[in-house]
Amino acid sequence: MTETVTRSTRSRVLLNSDMGEGVGLHEFGNDVELMRLIDVANVACGYHAGDPDVMNRTVGLAAEHGVAVGAHPGLPDPVGFGRRRMALQPEEVESIILYQVGALTAFLAKHGLELNHIKPHGALYGMLAGDEELMAAAASTAKQFGVPFYGLAGTQHEAVCRDLGVEFVPELYVDLNYGPEGQLLIQRRPEPTDPASAAERVRRAVAGQPVLAVDGTELDITFASICVHSDAPNSVAVASAVRDVLTDR
Repeated sequence: MTETVTRSTRSRVLLNSDMGEGVGLHEFGNDVELMRLIDVANVACGYHAGDPDVMNRTVGLAAEHGVAVGAHPGLPDPVGFGRRRMALQPEEVESIILYQVGALTAFLAKHGLELNHIKPHGALYGMLAGDEELMAAAASTAKQFGVPFYGLAGTQHEAVCRDLGVEFVPELYVDLNYGPEGQLLIQRRPEPTDPASAAERVRRAVAGQPVLAVDGTELDITFASICVHSDAPNSVAVASAVRDVLTDR
């Protein structure tokens, strides 16, 4: 079972990245370079991005580099890249996640891999964090496949997983800012992150020191994995800086 980092522990922390976010000839991210740096890939499953060829190629690349693969299901909104909220009922959330995870598992089987986890994408991730009923629908899919759920500690992600007996893996983000309540501030368009600042956030966090929100609020974030988004312009430099910190621990 994955161990978490709090103020009193210094366990191994895994580096994950959202990948396979392309359609046809239009691809986003630095997947090839990042695959050499990460431990876990969250692969888009066809709704916000990730057509069959992209999924097949991304899973094959992960298999080649010994990287674990989880499903990264999103909202059915490719124009908005899954970053715009939608009004959904719990049964709809369950269906769209089940559909996408099922598609990815076919490619995993082809390449001799097993599903490692489920981590929702973009607006869906945020919707589940604040809605117990929607999150219960998502967690039921993780339970069906017998895999952990990646999310934010202290939110419905964690609470519902605990109630339903689903393993929960809390994340720390280094290329997104946090609001004063610990909420992620999702950007419609990714912007460059200063690699030195990302490394410093990780250095402080693994030492048990608080992460600063945009207004200076000190946040005590429990985490077992660190996410670096692949579609930021300098994501490879950011991931390299984070990897250096984790290697030096």
